[in-house]
Amino acid sequence: MRESADAAAPETGLNPKEFRPFTLAKRLHYNHNTDLFMFELADPSATLDLPVSSFVLTKFKGADGKDVIKPYTPISQHERGMLSLLVKKYPEGKMSQHIHSLKPGDKLEIKGPLPKLQYKANMKREIGMVAGGTGITPMLQVIEEALTDPTDRTTIKLLFANTSSRDILLKERIDALALRNPDRLKVTYLIDKPERDWNGPVGFVSKELLKKTMPPPCPVSLVYVCGPPPMMNLVSGPKAKDYSQGEVGGLLKELGYEKESVFKF
Repeated sequence: MRESADAAAPETGLNPKEFRPFTLAKRLHYNHNTDLFMFELADPSATLDLPVSSFVLTKFKGADGKDVIKPYTPISQHERGMLSLLVKKYPEGKMSQHIHSLKPGDKLEIKGPLPKLQYKANMKREIGMVAGGTGITPMLQVIEEALTDPTDRTTIKLLFANTSSRDILLKERIDALALRNPDRLKVTYLIDKPERDWNGPVGFVSKELLKKTMPPPCPVSLVYVCGPPPMMNLVSGPKAKDYSQGEVGGLLKELGYEKESVFKF
């Protein structure tokens, strides 16, 4: 009797209903405040192949005895045996501080995958993306899914804002994708503190820059937004208190975007 694909698939160890411990196998330095943390999957031959888009939750018990929980989007969709998280260390970030304290052999509680907005090939003619900092990780998940599907014709416009050029995460992967898909992926990098050799836009996300880089508000376009709270507040307004999408605010509202054409990660 032939086994089903699900029965034969290697086990990742992830579970969307409960946190499970995953062992840190390797830690790689990425830049001045960000490292790549690679956790072992249950089966070394397994790949994550997460639904796009989706994320995982991480958990540890804080000094006060209360659980600290934070979402991350893995960047290792098709890497065998590993769940890789790119984690930026924030001075006030309890989870990022905890993960940066881990050494190979230590464990981290992880739960997932948990779905966000399902991506389907050609669901929109154009997709705009406004990302800040580690907010690039869910964007990359969608970009790679769209650009590796030969039936997908969606065009993507990414505006990626950071403090300086050394803070631009995953630039090598983004640039490689843009180079291979010049007609489908357009990337604009924005930094606040430019170096002498910087020749891109400078400052914070503005109405003028959004109008220049994003698809216009219409039924066949969608704009994703993900980044630190100040950027979210400026660009799209925050999510509602119950973590639902809430109403569109900020610069996108001023530009005429409505709830149906904006998704907040």
